[in-house]
Amino acid sequence: MFIHIGDDHVIQSKDVVAIIDNSLISSSSIIEEMIHNQRKEKQVIETEDHQAKSIVITNDVIYFSPLSVYTLKKRANMMTTLNKLEDFSEESDF
Repeated sequence: MFIHIGDDHVIQSKDVVAIIDNSLISSSSIIEEMIHNQRKEKQVIETEDHQAKSIVITNDVIYFSPLSVYTLKKRANMMTTLNKLEDFSEESDF
C-alpha cells in the first residue's frame, strides 16, 4: 500500500523504516549524522516550505514531511484497515 506523506510525495508503506518527530533531530547525534550523510548523497527530500513536522526514513531516502507523526500513523493505519475490508469483500460471494 501507499502513504501520502505531504508535498505530493507518496511512498510505499513497506519501505518505511521509521517515522520520527522533527523535534527529536537535535536530541540525537546519530540521527543528525545520518541526515547529514544522506544529504551528501542527495538522498534527502526537504519540505517545500522547510516546515517539517516529521521525518520519514525509508530504505533509500529520508523525507521531511509537513505532516505530524500522528497524522502519518493514522494514514498508515487507515491503509491497514482498508486492506482488511478488501479481504472481507472478496469472501462474500452472492
